[in-house]
Amino acid sequence: MAPASPGPARQHADDAARFTALVESASAADWARPSPVAEWTAFDIVRHLVEWSRGFLKGAGIELPALDVEADPAAAWKQHVTDIQAVLDDPAGRVLSNPNTGEMPVDEAIDRFYTADVWMHSWDLAKALGREPDLGQERCATALEAMRPIEPMLRDSGQFGTAVPVTDDASPQDKLMAFLGRDPAWRP
Repeated sequence: MAPASPGPARQHADDAARFTALVESASAADWARPSPVAEWTAFDIVRHLVEWSRGFLKGAGIELPALDVEADPAAAWKQHVTDIQAVLDDPAGRVLSNPNTGEMPVDEAIDRFYTADVWMHSWDLAKALGREPDLGQERCATALEAMRPIEPMLRDSGQFGTAVPVTDDASPQDKLMAFLGRDPAWRP
C-alpha cells in the first residue's frame, strides 16, 4: 500500500528543499555540466522547472513575474520556490484549467504535474552534479506502478524517452528512471 501523501504544500516544501540543496551546492562552472536529459545541462533543468510551471499557472489566473534564470540560477530558483509555495499555502479555491489536463484545484495540479517534475528532475540534477540521488525506493515503486498503465499516453506526449532496459533485480529508483528513458548508470 502506498504511503499517504503529506498534502500538496508539504510535498512541495519537501521536494523543493531537496532540489534547492542541489542548486545551492552547484558552482558557477557546474551549470554547464551535461545532464542525463539529452542535450540539457544542469542549468537547463533549473530553467525548465522555473519557466514551464510559471506558464502553466496562467491556467489558474496566476501571473507570476518572469525570473532571470540565466543571470543567477540559484537566486531565480529560490524565488520560484517561494512563489510556488505561496500559491500552495493559500490556493484560495482557484482552479487550474488546461487543455491537456482539464480542470482541477490549483494545488492538486501543482502537486500532480509540477512537484512530481521537481522530484524526478532532482535525480537529473544530482547526476549532472556527480552525486548519487535518492528519491526514496517506495515512492519510486509507487510512481512507476501508477505510470505503467498509461505508458502509451506518456510516450506519445514526447516528454519521456524510450525506456532503457534494466535487470529484474534493479532498484525501484533505477526501474523508474529507466522507464522514463534515463540510463540509471549515466555519469557526466
